[in-house]
Amino acid sequence: MMNYLQQLKRNVSKNYVFTFLNSFNVTRGIWMLYLAFRGLSLIEIGLMESVYHITSFTMEIPTGMVADVFGRKMSRALGRLCFIISTCAMLLGFNSLVFGISFALSAIGNNLESGAGDALIYDSLKALKEENTFMRIKGKEEIFFQCASSAALIIGGFLGTINYTYVYFVALAFGIMTFIQSLTFTEPIIEKKNLHVSKRKIFINQFITSVRIIRHDFRIAFLILAVEVCSTFITTVFFYVQNYMKSVGRNELQIGLILALGGLVAAFAATYTYKIEKRVGFKGLFIILPLSLLVCFWGLTFKGYTELFLILILAIDSIFFVSTSDYINRLIPSEQRATILSFQSMAFSLFMIILFPIIGKLGDLYGLLHAFRIIAIVASIILIAIMSFTLCNKKMVINCNDNNH
Repeated sequence: MMNYLQQLKRNVSKNYVFTFLNSFNVTRGIWMLYLAFRGLSLIEIGLMESVYHITSFTMEIPTGMVADVFGRKMSRALGRLCFIISTCAMLLGFNSLVFGISFALSAIGNNLESGAGDALIYDSLKALKEENTFMRIKGKEEIFFQCASSAALIIGGFLGTINYTYVYFVALAFGIMTFIQSLTFTEPIIEKKNLHVSKRKIFINQFITSVRIIRHDFRIAFLILAVEVCSTFITTVFFYVQNYMKSVGRNELQIGLILALGGLVAAFAATYTYKIEKRVGFKGLFIILPLSLLVCFWGLTFKGYTELFLILILAIDSIFFVSTSDYINRLIPSEQRATILSFQSMAFSLFMIILFPIIGKLGDLYGLLHAFRIIAIVASIILIAIMSFTLCNKKMVINCNDNNH
């Protein structure tokens, strides 16, 4: 038993290594530029992203149930295998169909990871009776994510100025290393009901129970919708800003350096999330963060200030991500954890399917700066609604006592 608990404790440090390797995605800052180089228009690039999110939307719940039924470790390893195949397809791609297949495989790979990763670590901590340290650990994990992402953006940008193919070969190498490392985790033992029921019935019961849990506690639904709407705006801005910076004369290396700086600022912000949350609490965060985002989205629309406000947005996103990951995990039971976290990712995919191609079309027709103004207008309405709901609803409170599953 002691050996098992020690192995679970090692899952945390192993996850830092996994996060670093998995986040060293050198294609993150240049994939849109790569597709444009291969002849795709902004609307076609937007459609590729829609393929990704349509696949993600349809596969998110099944892949989350894979993690709950067959294990988080298996789900994580299969996800990295899909990434390897997806990267090969991007290297060998010669038309939109092949690129679309690559994006679909990438989506499935990320689906398999999205529910499994946090569930694996949270349930490891729960077995150790250390789940209250999750936010602090998530903050440290964010440092590894942002540092790896920042380094990858610089290296990817530099390689992109030489040859885009080099970027994808490096991504492939890291994909293989991450797959091998994913096999080293210890699966947390979770008490399961219905052990003698068929897999088909287990999947159905898993889905029904997860929906019932969300319906029973409106806070889960609120957190999922609020966080993923904000993430949709932030992600859309992050990717289209790259094309905007290219259009105003930045090269790939300069873009990579700007995004890397944003990542480092975000990593710094993540380390203070635990302290900020302790001081202002849940309601304070859900007023301060949406209000800050609202200001920054409008700041993006002013020429000469785009890079500054992008960096601030990435820092806010980091705090939002770390804090809400902890809040959501406090409210859901282990047996449905990966499935419900997949509902969260599914919401993000649905919002991206709608927003991303619309912004691409607006960018093609009127320019990206005008498209950013549309984002600012729509985001303002939604962010004000989030703040109003948080202030007006007395039941909208989350604290350590909610950690009871």
